[in-house]
Amino acid sequence: MGLLRSVTEPDIRKHLLRDEGEVIVDEVSKHWAAYVRPTIEAVVGLLLIACLPLVHADIAWLPFLLAVALLLHAGWRALHNRVDRFVITNMRVFRVHGVLSRELATMPLTRILDITVAKPLTGRVLGYGHFVFESAAQEQGLRDIRYVGRPDERDLSIQRVVQRSGLRGPRVVN
Repeated sequence: MGLLRSVTEPDIRKHLLRDEGEVIVDEVSKHWAAYVRPTIEAVVGLLLIACLPLVHADIAWLPFLLAVALLLHAGWRALHNRVDRFVITNMRVFRVHGVLSRELATMPLTRILDITVAKPLTGRVLGYGHFVFESAAQEQGLRDIRYVGRPDERDLSIQRVVQRSGLRGPRVVN
């Protein structure tokens, strides 16, 4: 059971700089809309398997192989979405993703120049959006974070953390 958990649940806490006082502000997993395509693929694969008795025995292997390929691909995509985590801390943002091998992409709050929140029509209806981070180093694993649930709230969380850390200058009080 431990191996299955380590494959499906990335251990975010081990990446924290606890001795520096780093704490998690928000941990973001993919919105359920990211699972729609793998679900459709799995349903089509199951439908192909259900239709096998209607296919001539000489060519039944072809829809069977196609169904197995669809089911495996759907499972892989769903697992890939499940282990993809975006984390906001009081010091940085980072992303942990990957099924067989894990990748960790980190960006200190000081490097974030701009955050674009893109909300397509379906995202506005279903409550998700995509983050695009602009930083001094453009090629990093944190540029595009897709299928973020409650994107406006999460954007405000990042802005609050940046403001509280004093990275954007002092607050002006009238």
